[in-house]
Amino acid sequence: MNTLVRTNNSYPSLIENFFGRDVNDFFNSSTSSLNNVPAVNVVEHQDGFRIEVAAPGLKKEDFKLNLNHNNLTISGSQETHKEEPDTNSQVTNRERYTRREFSYSSFQRTFTLPTSVDADNIQASYINGLLKIEIPKREEAKIKPPRQIEIGG
Repeated sequence: MNTLVRTNNSYPSLIENFFGRDVNDFFNSSTSSLNNVPAVNVVEHQDGFRIEVAAPGLKKEDFKLNLNHNNLTISGSQETHKEEPDTNSQVTNRERYTRREFSYSSFQRTFTLPTSVDADNIQASYINGLLKIEIPKREEAKIKPPRQIEIGG
């Protein structure tokens, strides 16, 4: 069933509806609370949407993308270990003391997808620190160019 929808500039944009209030609050929040959350760009184009996640230093294996109903969850985690022998350490009973430092960071973002997307054909790539997720629109949701309609009689 097709529905005729009247547009009005006072309504929230499709991007705001697409990602909900969370993304608006996210961009309006202070950067001090964003220690482990990578920056996200959301782009709408004629054929769909693209989410770009800036995450340099991670590998593609560090990410997980899950689609549950119309909720797309992007999560990532990284664990690093660094072990250095301590040159000032004392050796007793065949034990050598070293300094070992490790860190663990993770993030998770969930976006609610509109019903106009083709969820079965979502694709993702990670190149040079940038995770790109392409979310195509269903064919019937794509904007069609204006056309002349003939009047019969």
